[in-house]
Amino acid sequence: MKASVAHPPALAAAAGAQAIDPAASPGPPVVLDSITRLEPGHRGRVVVAASHGGGYAGHCAAEGGARAVILNDAGIGLEAAGVASLALLSAIGMAAAAVDATTARIGDGTDMYAHGRISRVNPEAEALGCAVGQTVADCAARLAAAPLPHSALAGLAEARLIARDEPGLPRVVVLDSVSLVEAGDAGQIVIAASHGGLLGGVAATAISVDVFAAVFNDAGVGKDEAGTSRLPALDDRGIIAATVAHDSARIGDGRSMFETGRISYCNRGAAAIGVRPGATVADFIERVTEAARTRGRTAG
Repeated sequence: MKASVAHPPALAAAAGAQAIDPAASPGPPVVLDSITRLEPGHRGRVVVAASHGGGYAGHCAAEGGARAVILNDAGIGLEAAGVASLALLSAIGMAAAAVDATTARIGDGTDMYAHGRISRVNPEAEALGCAVGQTVADCAARLAAAPLPHSALAGLAEARLIARDEPGLPRVVVLDSVSLVEAGDAGQIVIAASHGGLLGGVAATAISVDVFAAVFNDAGVGKDEAGTSRLPALDDRGIIAATVAHDSARIGDGRSMFETGRISYCNRGAAAIGVRPGATVADFIERVTEAARTRGRTAG
């Protein structure tokens, strides 16, 4: 695979912002549908973001300058990847907590702040009085007293991989986050280690470009089946899509999705070409590739 490092534009801007004044009041928590929507003005704030709590999200929180963060546990998943950011952030002194995916819709910050219940905390958050079973509002209020992280995280490697790039076939693009999709990915096959939920329930957030097919992580499915809500939205755009079971691949890790992911849910487009639950991501790619060949012959 060919690899490159990429970061969402908002985070690149935040990383270049001025240093945070440690004496400044953090103000009220920032509530976001995705941690990739951090902006320079959010530096030094407590952030409640309805992203999964995997390693990629932790890097985003650190690079965006959050004081402390609450994320969604995404059903915990394979190797506890859904809460991997808690230990990652603990290493730099950032307080962090995760919300039980069955209590709040992943991808919906407003719902998470209003209804979420804490499922995991790291030692820094625990020291401030955060605990399992707490409401998000209570936990966020306690996190306002968190000190700023004492150091930065090491750079994130291999966020974007090209798994296949052969003439006449759709490229297979493997991403740690769907926020890394580029205009040139239109018409290609994207394997994204993001959760399969719409952001704020908005259909347009399913994916930013018209890819040919896409795979996401089901994030434990969760409240109101939010972890798979991108699938019908992509059907409406004619995009073949599926999710993998959260216990078959590490959320936030595109390579894990590509190598070990097993299909859990399909949209109508995927089912029509023979994709079924239990299939591997490799099988999904082959069936999608055959569909692309067939459509190319039909169009010709």
